[in-house]
Amino acid sequence: MHFQDLKLSKQILQATIEIGYEKPTPIQEQIIPKISLGQDVLGIAPTGTGKTAAFILPILQKLNYAQGENPRALIFVPTRELAVQVYENAVALSKYTDLRCCKLIGGVGKQSQIKEVSSGVDIIIATPGRFMDIYAQGAIFLKRINTLVLDEADKMMDMGFLPQLNKILEIIPAKRQNLLFSATFHPKVEELTEEFLDFPIKVEVEPEKVVVDLVDQYVYRVPNARTKLNLLVHLLENENEYQRVLIFARTRETAENIHRYLNRKEVGKWKAIHANKGQNTRLNAYKEFSEGRIRGVVATDVAARGIDVSAVSHVINFDAPVMYTDYVHRVGRTGRAENEGVAITFATEVEQYHIEKIQDLIRQKITVLKLPVEVEVYDSTYEEKQAFAREIDRQKRKEDPSYKGAFHEKKKAKKSQPNKPSRKTIQAYKFITEEAKKKKKKGSKNTKRKR
Repeated sequence: MHFQDLKLSKQILQATIEIGYEKPTPIQEQIIPKISLGQDVLGIAPTGTGKTAAFILPILQKLNYAQGENPRALIFVPTRELAVQVYENAVALSKYTDLRCCKLIGGVGKQSQIKEVSSGVDIIIATPGRFMDIYAQGAIFLKRINTLVLDEADKMMDMGFLPQLNKILEIIPAKRQNLLFSATFHPKVEELTEEFLDFPIKVEVEPEKVVVDLVDQYVYRVPNARTKLNLLVHLLENENEYQRVLIFARTRETAENIHRYLNRKEVGKWKAIHANKGQNTRLNAYKEFSEGRIRGVVATDVAARGIDVSAVSHVINFDAPVMYTDYVHRVGRTGRAENEGVAITFATEVEQYHIEKIQDLIRQKITVLKLPVEVEVYDSTYEEKQAFAREIDRQKRKEDPSYKGAFHEKKKAKKSQPNKPSRKTIQAYKFITEEAKKKKKKGSKNTKRKR
């Protein structure tokens, strides 16, 4: 199938050719005709398979040309970076039409966004929080909304956007077309689907197998964080192979520390993208990475949702994700636009539990690699070993509630010993005894005086 077969206008087809779209992806091929017919659609497909164009193209076709000042289509995404990405796609695909797009995101002054909306807009791409802020100021009129899109619905649910989405559903017209897109179909998304969509058509690409085939996946079993850093530097010393790299960390602090460490080790130029970074800083880092001016980015899961770079050679999971659907999104950053990619995960003994759960989700085994002999392996500290033991106990109890664990036995043994008074109890007892002696002494003096 070609884009001409999807009955798109000449202006839109010209834009697709200019962008470099040759033929529709499987998700586009299946979804665009259904959206064009006005049906509610649930699209489940891996990241990097063309979901954005799958809903933008038929929306542009439906709106056709600019009308009035009020928006007719709303597109909601979970993060600022993703909003920028979707906005840029919408602008590029509507280049030869007069349709007006705008983005509403945090980290930018509200007044400039209110002014842009007030000047007339057809499509709004927004994060739920900023949209509600501007709506509350009376700047957005929603009577003409006929299409509502929720993109990355699984991440929206994980980030707790459901209350805001419910408020949005109350203020927009009931008669509209609803489109929901997600990389995975976990229970929260299923619940949202029941509330949000009316008799939807479900289109699922590669059911449940959510990792694209073009990505080779590997895991290194590493004892601790210090050894992970040594392994990371060792891999990145191979500049010919590891050309453009995206590293994922679980926390903001870890992401910040890794990017500083790599810059000190002089293995290329690195930037960090996480929630503690300002909006302009994050967008500049994303732009530099897209243009190849820096070797790589260290990011947290939420901040990386808007990264859409077709030439990412490697994704490295410094920490294994505890939200298993995040693995899908991480790996989906490479192997895009029919390019091959590599995903590598560093896993400690504790994180091996999460690797097994991820393998169940993607329905395939991840190849285990041996640590290179050149990598210095550090011994885990006593504190690390204790923390690992506690976490393994917790994991085992999660799988088997009857499991007690080593730490439980110690507590039990401690309880079986004779009860000893605490230090505070002893101090309180001494104080009471001393007070009693004072009163007794005082009473005896009063008795003598009366005599």
